[in-house]
Amino acid sequence: MATHLVWFRNDLRINDNLALAAACRDPGARVMGLFIATPEQWRQHDMAPRQAQFLHGHLNALQASLAERGIELCIRQVPDFTASIECLAQFCESENIDALFYNYQYELNERQRDLAVERGLGKKVICQGFDDSVLLAPGSLMTGNHEMYKVFTPFSKAFIKRLREGLPECVVAPRPRGEALSVTPTEPFDYPCAEIDSSLFPIGERAAIAKLREFCQHPAALYPEQRDFPAIEGTSRLSPYLALGVLSPRQCLHRLLKEHPQVLDGGSGSVWLNELIWREFYRHLLVAYPKLCRHQPFILWTDNLCWQQDEMLLDAWQQGKTGFPIVDAAMRQLNTTGWMHNRLRMVVASFLVKDLLIDWRCGERYFMSQLIDGDLAANNGGWQWAASTGTDAAPYFRIFNPTTQGERFDGKGEFIHQWLPELSDIPDKYIHTPWVWADKQQLELDYPRPIVDHKQARIATLAAYEAARKSEEKDNEK
Repeated sequence: MATHLVWFRNDLRINDNLALAAACRDPGARVMGLFIATPEQWRQHDMAPRQAQFLHGHLNALQASLAERGIELCIRQVPDFTASIECLAQFCESENIDALFYNYQYELNERQRDLAVERGLGKKVICQGFDDSVLLAPGSLMTGNHEMYKVFTPFSKAFIKRLREGLPECVVAPRPRGEALSVTPTEPFDYPCAEIDSSLFPIGERAAIAKLREFCQHPAALYPEQRDFPAIEGTSRLSPYLALGVLSPRQCLHRLLKEHPQVLDGGSGSVWLNELIWREFYRHLLVAYPKLCRHQPFILWTDNLCWQQDEMLLDAWQQGKTGFPIVDAAMRQLNTTGWMHNRLRMVVASFLVKDLLIDWRCGERYFMSQLIDGDLAANNGGWQWAASTGTDAAPYFRIFNPTTQGERFDGKGEFIHQWLPELSDIPDKYIHTPWVWADKQQLELDYPRPIVDHKQARIATLAAYEAARKSEEKDNEK
């Protein structure tokens, strides 16, 4: 009897799991699962304690779901990826594994690890990998010059055209392969964890599927009108489940199509589909340009920027004490829940880079250390977009004004009041400029004054970017 091993990573589900489905295709095979925790690697990658807790909860849920089907999920802990290679090899030998099934990860370290695993196992174990976390495999969608798209809009158009030609299908959960097994919940890993608000992010694959269905039934149609307003529950909040693979992008696409059949033709639900395609775009870019995994900008001349090295300004931004209410409310939401509204991610990123002139990599790293939906491709792509250092980047002279952003998307300050209780007495008219009201009333607020003058900062930032760009031109002339 053949023994098949499914190596679980960021694919913690039984529904529409390509590696799991392939391992279970042979009805006579013995199927096992393995998850290898690597806390030291997580530290190097700045995994957020809330995401670690979220992962642990879903790992227990996956173990129980597999056990109901007679499939044992073994869990091991080693320090890092190097140790995981040896751990996996030893497991395959001890359990007489004939075939290894796993879903690809596209980050550089992960790809190097997987290559080392396949080389190490050699001919002893048949290895099969799958493009499971994407709708279209990286490298399968290229320009007429056989290059990766560098601009999102043509990528999106080509992507939708490919979907019209044929949809990637979902696969069903495996049938029971024997008697149900008893399980004991795993102990926490050797990694800091933080409490999760279960009302926002319930644990379990069923809960994730229910959230997907609920969003697609109605909110997805209202997404274009509501997605930019943080006081409204207008976004899906599905990103944490996609980051850990508790949901697949195929499940999202098919559920969206079921509720909104015209989504591929620009109809209802198409704006949210575009967000799924952005997710694909950033994953494809990681494979085409591995330097993005090495903290390098896509636009090379932007590495000539003279960033400010100011720990006090960085700390004020991290703690939500900048004196700009919409920025501070957003950062406190992040620090408290591990999640931030997408519009506000752009606002606070622009503020750090374009107002404080602090290296975007500082923000990227801090986000990863806090986000329950931390994902290298999406996080790096978003930060490089905001910093105008990446592919498809906004021109560097496009700089968000944090005050007008707050006035436009949180006019009455509902979101600000939720996260900045010290501004509870400020009239709505002044909620975005509370220091103006306080000065008129000759009052002292328990809230900081702005740590930077936006107009002056904008001028300084434009000059810094222009100087970096010109230095590249001079280097090319030499």
